[in-house]
Amino acid sequence: MSDRGVLPDGSAHARTAVTGSIATDHLTVFPGRFTDRLIPDRLDHVSLSFLVDSLDVRHGGVAANIAFGLGRLGLRPLLVGAVGADFGEYEVWLKEHGVDTGGVHVSAERQTARFMCTTDSDANRIASFYTGAMAEARDIDLTRLPVPPAALDLVVVAPNDPEAMLRHTEQCRALGLAFAADPSQQLARLDGPQTRSLVTGARWLFTNEYEAALLCERTGWSRDEILGHVGTWVTTLGDRGARVETEGRPALTVPAVPGVPVADPTGVGDAFRAGFLGAVSRGLPLETAARLGCAVAARTLAAVGSQTYRVDGGELLAAVARTYGTAAAEPLTAWLGALS
Repeated sequence: MSDRGVLPDGSAHARTAVTGSIATDHLTVFPGRFTDRLIPDRLDHVSLSFLVDSLDVRHGGVAANIAFGLGRLGLRPLLVGAVGADFGEYEVWLKEHGVDTGGVHVSAERQTARFMCTTDSDANRIASFYTGAMAEARDIDLTRLPVPPAALDLVVVAPNDPEAMLRHTEQCRALGLAFAADPSQQLARLDGPQTRSLVTGARWLFTNEYEAALLCERTGWSRDEILGHVGTWVTTLGDRGARVETEGRPALTVPAVPGVPVADPTGVGDAFRAGFLGAVSRGLPLETAARLGCAVAARTLAAVGSQTYRVDGGELLAAVARTYGTAAAEPLTAWLGALS
């Protein structure tokens, strides 16, 4: 059997491996105010318990979110990360939505990474992140995946255990594999040499605006110098869309889909990456890819949870045509039209 995937329209494509965090979010709401429970002259010994009204358990993790989006677009990505034995139900969910979990390492000792957060009536938050099995991602060898390296068109290096991220980029360079660097929140954990190593040689570099500034600070490079070390730099701009930059070319800015009701911003950037990478994996132009990324991001923004949005090819085409013009949707018609 071929290791190349088959799209809904019957065409073949090389596989994308998405490495990074796989986590579960446990979100609770406290109807009062945290500050009302704090005693100013007793802050050196705090022991508090909050009776919460709700518990919302969601699937999350950057790699899993990106893989979910690619899977919904019919691309069957290979998810690569580390989880615990409690991953079973989550794994079923991902498989049902087009994700190949054959690259997931299951820890014998730790549980899947977990984000635990309580929000009060003033939108203040008290949160903890349990790294758990994610610490074992550094032991994952890209040459031992169920898909041979030659069958991989791209490896996405998303936020993960920092040592895992560095190992994956080093292996990609050694194996001659194209990779996308998405350091995101882990930039705060990486020093200058590590950050430069992580992005050097990346075909795609993803950041938001704040991370773009932090990346320059961490690397000690100017924007132009960073562009000299990567293929294309994609910066998400929130409700202003996205900017796409390649050395020697004018920057391309694509506006966001307007008028989207904001239900939950969690995972919007991951959804953009899925739409963008899905399009470029099909050889579509950068502007088309950014437009599709914005359209998929809009679907996520209007849903509660990073993996609850619905992908309908017709609705995505309509959003692209409505926002960017009928001609903008034409390159996507054959692909998205085949999605149910």
